[in-house]
Amino acid sequence: MERTQQLLQAALLSLIKEKEFDDISVQEIIDRANVGRATFYAHYDNKEDLLESGFEDLHSKLKERQSEARARKGSLDEQLFAFSQHLLDHADEHRDILPSMVSGRGGALIQHLLRHLLVRVVREDVTTMMPKAGAVPREAIVQFIAGGLYGLMMWWLSGKRRMSVDELDRLFRTLAIPAVKAAAP
Repeated sequence: MERTQQLLQAALLSLIKEKEFDDISVQEIIDRANVGRATFYAHYDNKEDLLESGFEDLHSKLKERQSEARARKGSLDEQLFAFSQHLLDHADEHRDILPSMVSGRGGALIQHLLRHLLVRVVREDVTTMMPKAGAVPREAIVQFIAGGLYGLMMWWLSGKRRMSVDELDRLFRTLAIPAVKAAAP
């Protein structure tokens, strides 16, 4: 079952390299994955559902990184946004398709899913690290950090300045952690 889902996700990603998401049919996905139509629909309602499942898988992995960092009981700086390195590694692995995924007609859905993912993982960290809201509403901090991370990722992926994953992660953390600390009660 998990293997079939991985085959379908890989097929979708390979097709996105070739054409816009809106132009991809379920038939093309199942042909590329070499699975039957009934198998596809046993797992997913449509290609959007398949796409969303990939973001859910990534979210689960990012939550694992957050939990691991909190379990190590390091400093706040080490715990806060511990997911970012893994997220940026993932983005770097998909560097060849992410820009095309977020552009074009189908890009709006993908942008929405990516922003929603970022807001969720940032919210989990901010809520855990700041159980009480201060003068700045917690959700404002969440939106600010998630929006900043999204912007940094798009800037980085556009190739205007080639930075390593480690450099971008340090840049994000250098900007985001003081922002959270400044807003903390």
